[in-house]
Amino acid sequence: MRRLAARGAAGDAGEAAAPAADRTDCARGRGRSPWRLIDLRAIWDTGVVLPAADWKGPSSGVAGRRLNKAEALSSVRKAQFERLEAARPRGPGSRERGPVLRMAGQQPPPWVLAALLLCLPSLGGAIEIPMDPSIQNELSQPPTITKQSVKDHIVDPRDNILIECEAKGNPAPSFHWTRNSRFFNIAKDPRVSMRRRSGTLVIDFRSGGRPEEYEGEYQCFARNKFGTALSNRIRLQVSKSPLWPKENLDPVVVQEGAPLTLQCNPPPGLPSPVIFWMSSSMEPITQDKRVSQGHNGDLYFSNVMLPDMQTDYSCNARFHFTHTIQQKDAFTLKVLTNHPYNDSSLRNHPDMYSARGVAERTPSFMYPQGTASSQMVLRGMDLLLECIASGVPTPDIAWYKKGGDLPSDKAKFENFNKALRITNVSEEDSGEYFCLASNKMGSIRHTISVRVKAAPYWLDEPKNLILAPGEDGRLVCRASGNPKPTVQWMVNGEPLQSAPPNPNREVAGDTIIFRDTQISSRAVYQCNTSNEHGYLLANAFVSVLDVPPRMLSPRNQLIRVILYNRTRLDCPFFGSPIPTLRWFKNGQGSNLDGGNYHVYENGSLEIKMTRKEDQGIYTCVATNILGKAENQVHLEVKDPTRIYRMPEDQVAKRGTTVQLECRVKHDPSLKLTVSWLKDDEPLYVSNRMKKEDESLTIFGVAERDQGSYTCIASTELDQDLAKAYLTVLADQATPTNRLAALPKGRPDRPRDLELTDLAERSVRLTWIPGDDNNSPITDYVVQFEEDQFQPGVWHDHSKFPGSVNSAVLHLSPYVNYQFRVIAVNEVGSSHPSLPSERYRTSGAPPESNPADVKGEGTRKNNMEITWTPMNATSAFGPNLRYIVKWRRRETREAWSNVTVWGSRHVVGQTPVYVPYEIRVQAENDFGKGPEPDTVIGYSGEDYPRAAPTDVKIRVLNSTAVSLQWNRVYSDTVQGQLREYRAYYWRESSLLKNLWVSQKRQQASFPGDRLRGVVSRLFPYSNYKLEMVVVNGRGDGPRSETKEFATPEGVPSAPRRFRVRQPNLETIHLEWDHPEHPNGILTGYTLKYVAFNGTKVGKQIVENFSPNQTKFTMQRADPVSRYRFTLSARTQVGSGEAATEESPAPPNEATPTAAPPTLSPTTVGAPGTVSSTDATATVATEATAAPIVPTTAPAAVTTTTATESPPTTTAGTKIHESAPDKQSIWNVTVLPNSKWANITWKHSFGPGTDFVVEYTDSNHTKKTVPVKAQAQPIQLTDLYPGMTYTLRVYSRDNEGISSAIITFMTSSAYTNNQADIATQGWFIGLMCAVALLVLILLIVCFIKRSRGGKYPVREKKDVPLGPEDPKEEDGSFDYSDEDNKPLQGSQTSLDGTIKQQESDDSLVDYGEGGEGQFNEDGSFIGQYTVKKDKEETEGNESSEATSPVNAIYSLA
Repeated sequence: MRRLAARGAAGDAGEAAAPAADRTDCARGRGRSPWRLIDLRAIWDTGVVLPAADWKGPSSGVAGRRLNKAEALSSVRKAQFERLEAARPRGPGSRERGPVLRMAGQQPPPWVLAALLLCLPSLGGAIEIPMDPSIQNELSQPPTITKQSVKDHIVDPRDNILIECEAKGNPAPSFHWTRNSRFFNIAKDPRVSMRRRSGTLVIDFRSGGRPEEYEGEYQCFARNKFGTALSNRIRLQVSKSPLWPKENLDPVVVQEGAPLTLQCNPPPGLPSPVIFWMSSSMEPITQDKRVSQGHNGDLYFSNVMLPDMQTDYSCNARFHFTHTIQQKDAFTLKVLTNHPYNDSSLRNHPDMYSARGVAERTPSFMYPQGTASSQMVLRGMDLLLECIASGVPTPDIAWYKKGGDLPSDKAKFENFNKALRITNVSEEDSGEYFCLASNKMGSIRHTISVRVKAAPYWLDEPKNLILAPGEDGRLVCRASGNPKPTVQWMVNGEPLQSAPPNPNREVAGDTIIFRDTQISSRAVYQCNTSNEHGYLLANAFVSVLDVPPRMLSPRNQLIRVILYNRTRLDCPFFGSPIPTLRWFKNGQGSNLDGGNYHVYENGSLEIKMTRKEDQGIYTCVATNILGKAENQVHLEVKDPTRIYRMPEDQVAKRGTTVQLECRVKHDPSLKLTVSWLKDDEPLYVSNRMKKEDESLTIFGVAERDQGSYTCIASTELDQDLAKAYLTVLADQATPTNRLAALPKGRPDRPRDLELTDLAERSVRLTWIPGDDNNSPITDYVVQFEEDQFQPGVWHDHSKFPGSVNSAVLHLSPYVNYQFRVIAVNEVGSSHPSLPSERYRTSGAPPESNPADVKGEGTRKNNMEITWTPMNATSAFGPNLRYIVKWRRRETREAWSNVTVWGSRHVVGQTPVYVPYEIRVQAENDFGKGPEPDTVIGYSGEDYPRAAPTDVKIRVLNSTAVSLQWNRVYSDTVQGQLREYRAYYWRESSLLKNLWVSQKRQQASFPGDRLRGVVSRLFPYSNYKLEMVVVNGRGDGPRSETKEFATPEGVPSAPRRFRVRQPNLETIHLEWDHPEHPNGILTGYTLKYVAFNGTKVGKQIVENFSPNQTKFTMQRADPVSRYRFTLSARTQVGSGEAATEESPAPPNEATPTAAPPTLSPTTVGAPGTVSSTDATATVATEATAAPIVPTTAPAAVTTTTATESPPTTTAGTKIHESAPDKQSIWNVTVLPNSKWANITWKHSFGPGTDFVVEYTDSNHTKKTVPVKAQAQPIQLTDLYPGMTYTLRVYSRDNEGISSAIITFMTSSAYTNNQADIATQGWFIGLMCAVALLVLILLIVCFIKRSRGGKYPVREKKDVPLGPEDPKEEDGSFDYSDEDNKPLQGSQTSLDGTIKQQESDDSLVDYGEGGEGQFNEDGSFIGQYTVKKDKEETEGNESSEATSPVNAIYSLA
């Protein structure tokens, strides 16, 4: 058997030799399996299976044993073998492992050997020799027969005889022949020669000689130093065409109406001649159902008529090889009649016989004789059954098979139904057939019993076996036949029994097993399997190779691939033993396998999604014990070709100019080609068109330019295309402005429908279009209605362009059609037209069968067969019905059938869950549909009979346990295994006097699994658990009840947390104990912080005893508000927190940014009170700042509502409680082009770690571990414009997971994004801003040159304090510190917050103290220049000009 060794070069031809897992183990050089061959006689001797006496343990040989895992012994059986092996006695005469007791002279029966061989491990496949000529010519190989003559070789005696025999091998083989099993000495016969470099015999008769002298049985032997191959036994026969013996034939006298047989009796020829009848004047005899030739060559008259004597009858034999025709002497008929006149008008008339006075009679058989006969036929041949009957009138012949139908796909009727031919006969064609001959006088039948025998045919033909030294292998020669063939093994043309003994070879019936093969084991083995009907001979050589690794592909290949595409780097290699292959990149020491890389069995390296960083030099290294070889592949990653500005659909008037844009972005190192198609055909660029790199311009558009235009941008690696449609408007007689003013509407309905050209399967429908109402009609939709299956329901039939008003409609048989037409324009659809007249097509057999055939059990002892019924257009005739057939799949029993008018049939009394073959064939009154496909269905399922055993429970944490169990046997499932299911319930809490619900819950583990995790348990509780097997019927029996306890966890949030503020100095806090303590409470932790607007004070922490539920605090700052966070504690840690804020004073404004804030587009789960978003919690902590994206991405949020035991979260919203069980919800994604921010909500403890798992559209999965309280998380290795799926789960328990959400990153390049820097309005705005800033700077410079200090009006609401930077003249330095607290502020609790009237207010400045703020908060006070006292005493007020006034003054 050949096997994949030259992996990349040979492809996957050797995949069937052994499972991929075995090849992988061998390729990686694993040690030999200690499980060797089984001593077949040990069963017969001791009643148990023991390892062979020459069993060897693990070995460090050249290559590991190859064991087929699908046939390997189970671990249980191996353990039994080990115990038996240890108990075997050792003593004198023992072999390696001690003696094996045997009954003297007794051998195991053949059935024991056959059964044991089915259990033998597959002892490896073989090495595949690549087709590379250099390797084929270098490697030594035993001979192989490549061409030979057929077994029955018939030759023309006029030509030279040629007996073919050709073989290959290395070294080239020599040839010799045997004739009639004796050596044929070619040198002694001058007529016989052998072709050069071939074993083909040539026997030359040009110098005389008789070919008959060389008839006999020949066999060719091809030999080199590694073995001998044999051809088939070729039986040489010379064609013969003897002459017909001379005869004197008297005229044949027969009464009119009587039967007659004219015998041919041709001379025996080789091969048999072809018989046909003619007259002596070489005119063919007209044959019909009355007169016809039988298979034996005789001419049969069912009844003789007077016109039959008008000619004579001669039998002719044509011989194939000589191309000659031998003619027998002609028969002359003399017909006796009661009506001597031959009235030709009565020929073929129904009353012809009575008119001529011929008595009518019942049929009788002329061939075969009697009422029954038998016939034997070989499998694969054609079966020909023949019945020829006489009678008046001429009988009709019909054929039937008892107990079933004739095989419609293989049965053919010949010779006017007198012969039945069944091609390619198989065993299921055996049985009783009968022919029925009938006319109006009666009927008669003949039964033929058919037996199907079989010459040997291959089940498992031996294949060439190429191994490395020390490897195991086997040759299998399995054939079947009737009777069962015998198997004979030979080696190098000699019987295996007479061959020299080989300790590494063991024969077990039809299998030869080789162990520890060496170079000396090379030979050619022949398997000859035969019975009385024929034989099969096969050669298979065993070759042992010892070859160091070598590469088969050219060196330093260059591979170019488009970015983000999947690519495959090939590295075909060869060696024996099979080398192991590893890949490296850029000379790095780590092997490439896993993640984005996948190494195939043939050595090819697949990169699932190529990125820029994947570019480089890849090296593949093949290694075995004889050396190593390597090759390099250069990979270049190119940017994709993209059309970023696509052509758009356009509507143009005739004579105008149209431009179709097509702007392309591509890799600059690749050559770009831009081409255009029109209506999906290459565009001919005429002189009216101009094709440029980024556009196509059409000058003087005409009607012929209308159509679809496709721009194709292609490089040698990829392409992109975009399509647009050009509509050309013809000139209108009405002026354009008047047309534009006319309103557009839906078209009027078509009218006057007419049916013409009525045919069997088609009809022409013609209609008159209605008014288009100023919008051209673009399409017509033809609909039909039939009155049999769905009367009154209209269906779309076809669609036609708006330019036609007549169309040929293709119809289905036996449908009473009625048609209507709907017109469509750009405004909408018209009302349907009035229906046409009806037209019924003629019927026909169905051309299809029903779809969706299924077989499923609804009860344990039945199977319901269902299908989708066929509609009116596929019924093709009246009385549509269905022939339903079924039979057991494994037994291949006869088909059961029933005719059904509906769409289901129930088969009763079926075994439990067994496969059935099902066929459903449509039939109507005109005939049957085509042969249906076979569908596999299953009978009903029963409840499983066994429960999982050895259930083991391991506690993972306070809310989850892992389960492990042993699978049940497949025969106990009694159906399709759906899942293993765990039923568990909370028996009690470990806390005294705590009531718990004992409601049963379940966890499902789909498929044939052996382990699983049960999560969402309550901490600190006693649980009970049972396991069951579930199939489609339901649950099986329950396993033994297991008990376990969950450890202590963190508590839920304190209940009813309330904050009251009776006055400005005191705040009262009250709360109740947590609903779920989840352990023994050790106390409460209260955290509170003062805040005023956006300013936050220092956090203060208070700890209380577990019994304390009240707390009163004195306010040090009566202005600030407080935020309180309260959580309960157990020994495990703090649990979920409840958050409240102190009431706001009546006159306090709402803060501009009051935390916590909700995530964008977050929606709370219905029926569930959500915890505070983790993002909001992080935002309130001073230790971590949130990540702010540089753009405004869309937020993707999912919300799941689940019930789980309470644990802790960072906090909850006001008046909200945590979910009852652990869960993760409200996953929010803010994606950009190359990254995304992830946040979520959860009900876990503060120390819980999570994992973010995301998968791209190329199915590349990545995970990011997240430490506790580390939100938000930023994913930074994303690709632009790619779709991702994402979920978040607990690192400790993967079963607790969020829902899977989908998001897409934004594109790195946006097609419709305009460059703002090139916009005219933006440039103008920037110029205006620059000019304004320049004017302001000039004014400020002028003011500053008059004096560096801005005096302020002396009238202030609050006098200056001593700490103010006051000058002697009573003015402020405007550039001094401006961030100090305002006058009159007070220190808060932590000394950081000052009391003030308004956090955002400024002291008013202005003349006479009248500076103030507008309603929108803008400052309208004015800065003034300090004047001398003399100037200020007058009525004039000399104010400094503000910057705005300065601009007006300059103007």
